[in-house]
Amino acid sequence: RVLIGGDSAAAIESLAVIYGRWIPREKILTTNLWSSELSKLTANAFLAQRVSSINAISALCEATEADVDEVARAIGTDSRIGPKFLKASIGFGGSCFQKDILNLVYLCEHFGLKEVAQYWEQVVVINDYQKRRFGEKIVTTLFNTVSNKKIAIWGWAFKKDTNDTRESAAIYVCRDLLRERAKLHIYDPRVSQSQIRQDLEHAMLDASGQLSALDKMLIDQNVSIAADSYQAAEDAHAVVVLTEWDEFKTLDFKRIYDAMQQPAFVFDGRNVLDRQVLGALGFEVHAIGKC
Repeated sequence: RVLIGGDSAAAIESLAVIYGRWIPREKILTTNLWSSELSKLTANAFLAQRVSSINAISALCEATEADVDEVARAIGTDSRIGPKFLKASIGFGGSCFQKDILNLVYLCEHFGLKEVAQYWEQVVVINDYQKRRFGEKIVTTLFNTVSNKKIAIWGWAFKKDTNDTRESAAIYVCRDLLRERAKLHIYDPRVSQSQIRQDLEHAMLDASGQLSALDKMLIDQNVSIAADSYQAAEDAHAVVVLTEWDEFKTLDFKRIYDAMQQPAFVFDGRNVLDRQVLGALGFEVHAIGKC
C-alpha cells in the first residue's frame, strides 16, 4: 500500500496520479497530514503490541503447565485475532518498533494523554522485561551463578538473514550476563566482531555516556568471537540461542553435547530447536513459554 498525507487536496491527488501509473488505485490511501503520521506509528505499535502480548503470556505459560506455541496456535485460529506476530521470543528488536512506540508515547504526553502514553509505553516495558527475565533464567538455572562459566551465544542480529543489530535482544541479554561475569563465546554468521564489540560498549555506557574501566575489562577479557556454532559451544556450560538462524536447526547436536561441560544446558530464546530431540541426547532444554 501507499499512504499519502497532506494539507493540499490537489497536491495529494497529483502524487496519487503518479503512483497510480504502476500501483492499483485501491492500494493508494489518502489522508490528512496527522492521519498519515499516526498511521505509520500506529502500525508498528500494533505489531509490537502483539509481540509483547504473546511474550507476556509466555511468562504465565512457564509458571503453569501451558505451552505458549499451543496457546498461540489456538488463539490464532480465531479470525478476529489471526496467527501473525504470535511467535514468543526474547523480544523484538530492529530500528522501527521501539522508536515508533516511544514517538507515539511522546505525542500522547505532549497532548496531555497520560493514560494513553502509559498504555503504549507498557509494550516497551514488557519487551525489556522479557529480555531481562530470560537472562535471569539462565543465571538461576546454572545454579545461581555464571561467573567464569563459558556460555555459547548463537546469534547476534535482531532477526535471521540480516546483519542488522539495532536494538537486538542479544545485546541486552549478553550485557546482563557479562555483568554476572560470564565468559561469552559469540557466533553470528553475518555480524562482525567489531560490530558486536561496538554494540556491547554502547549498551554498557553509564548515565554520563562513559564506559567504565570495569565494563571495558569485561568486554576485553570475557568476550570471544567464534568461527562457528561448534567452536562457540566447545567446553561450554550452556548454549543460548538469540537469533533464529536456520543453520542452528541442522547442527550435529550429538557432537555439540559431547564437547560441552556436563550437565549441558540449552536456552532457546527463539523456540527454533527440537526440545524432544535435544532432551533425548541428554541436554537440559529451557525454551520461551515452555514448562
